[in-house]
Amino acid sequence: MALGLFRVCLVVVTAVINHPLLFPRENTTVPENEEEIIRKMQEHQEKLQLEQLRLEEEMAQLVAEKEALERVAEESQQQNNTRTAWDLWSTLCMILFLMIEVWRQDHQDTPSPECLAGDEDELPGQEGTPLRGLTLPNKNTLGHFYEHCIRGATADAARTREFVEGFVDDLLEALRSRCNRDTDMEVEDFIGVDSMYENWQVDKPLLCHLLVPFTPPEPYLFHPNLWCSHQSAPLDRQGYGQIKVVRTDEDALGCVCGKTKLGEDMLCLLHSKSNGLRPGSEAGELLCAPNSPYLDALQVMKWFQTALTRAWHRIAHKYDFDLAFGQLDTPGSLKIKFRSGKSMPFNLIPAIQCEYSDLYFVSHLAREMAGDVPVSSTDWLLSFAVYERQFLRMTSKALPEGSCHLSCLQIASFLLSKQRRLTGPSALSSFHLKTALLHLLLARRPADWKAQQLDARLHELLCFLEKSLLEKKLLHFFMGNRKVPAALGLPETVRLAEPLNLFWPFVLQRSLYRKTMDSFYEMLRNAPALISEYSLHISADPATPPPKAGVL
Repeated sequence: MALGLFRVCLVVVTAVINHPLLFPRENTTVPENEEEIIRKMQEHQEKLQLEQLRLEEEMAQLVAEKEALERVAEESQQQNNTRTAWDLWSTLCMILFLMIEVWRQDHQDTPSPECLAGDEDELPGQEGTPLRGLTLPNKNTLGHFYEHCIRGATADAARTREFVEGFVDDLLEALRSRCNRDTDMEVEDFIGVDSMYENWQVDKPLLCHLLVPFTPPEPYLFHPNLWCSHQSAPLDRQGYGQIKVVRTDEDALGCVCGKTKLGEDMLCLLHSKSNGLRPGSEAGELLCAPNSPYLDALQVMKWFQTALTRAWHRIAHKYDFDLAFGQLDTPGSLKIKFRSGKSMPFNLIPAIQCEYSDLYFVSHLAREMAGDVPVSSTDWLLSFAVYERQFLRMTSKALPEGSCHLSCLQIASFLLSKQRRLTGPSALSSFHLKTALLHLLLARRPADWKAQQLDARLHELLCFLEKSLLEKKLLHFFMGNRKVPAALGLPETVRLAEPLNLFWPFVLQRSLYRKTMDSFYEMLRNAPALISEYSLHISADPATPPPKAGVL
């Protein structure tokens, strides 16, 4: 134990002696590289300061980026909210526009409220147009002009119709007598249509339009294809159709041969390989287009003109006048030439009845009715002339006695006829005037067509026509018009079809539209002076005929 204590004491003494603070060594010296160490420490300090600055800058940049991201997020949120609100507003506007369009289609296909308002002087029109400031003569002048200039000039219309109908009866009977019922087309009785049979004929000479339906010989029949049965019909083909020539036994649903396979040596009593309509053989004899089962208008024109010529030669000895064709492009345009030098024109229009209705396909009325000629000779125009006559007759029964609806149409047609002779024809025709009148008849009350309201209704008719021209939209009265009375018997396929715009060519043909508008406004400017001039001339000298057409 004594040895252990001795060792501890020895260690303590040795540590005390070797401590540098208590007993410093005399040979201790400062290292020679002290300055270099100080310099390195300063450099290290500077590096630390630079690193601190860089870290501070990076921290500031991170803070700025974070703030920018927060701002972008806020702006994006605001834009999303704005876009959502805008989308909602756009959707509401679109729904509103659709509702307005549906309402307009249902209610605005008739004359606008401006035209049907109580104030007849406030009519829609573009600023500065003649119609807005148009002042027609007073009721007395207008009535006097109509009675003496229009009604007096067409007083012999009944006698003209009677004479033409008697002659046409004889002519068609001669045509039937020369036809072979087994191989030739069968001609039916004529149907009087248009202005002469609707009592609003104005132009001289008086012109009768007569539809002459014809049917093919047995066992064939005509199968019309309406444009409204095809939803993809182009605009220029709407209102037209094709007529397919088929056999009556082609669609025998109860025949067994169409459902079972017969042996090679077994034949059906109703069908055989020779019964089919072969292009180029029987089709040519049935007036079809080459290599086609569809009826060709050019073939019909040649056949009809040839048949009329033969029929006239058969009965020519009975009459003391000559018969000649009027227009070469119209198959039934005929003219009676008397020995005195006078002539009496009339039109026989070959037509095909459409499915036991009063619709008829005609081949040569396209230029007058639609302002365009069919591109294909197999396209036939659908004529509503019989329905137009029936509608006017039905409406007249509900109108007051001596109503002015036909007087309005006659005066407007008279003005259009004079303008045509002055500046040449335009795309506006008497068919458009009659269509506008039919729309007004459907929209107006019967009491609004009294004879005393002739000036107001004439003003309204011109207003409606101007509005249609400005909008380039005049809907066909029957096609797609669900307001047509059901008692008229119009086929549902046509009544529920898409409406047909008669002014659609104006959308594409700007020069035609401009010419038509210029002619229309010039007609309006000349109307007051023309009516007054004719009225004064008649009042001054009743025995003197009116001035020649075209002299304004």
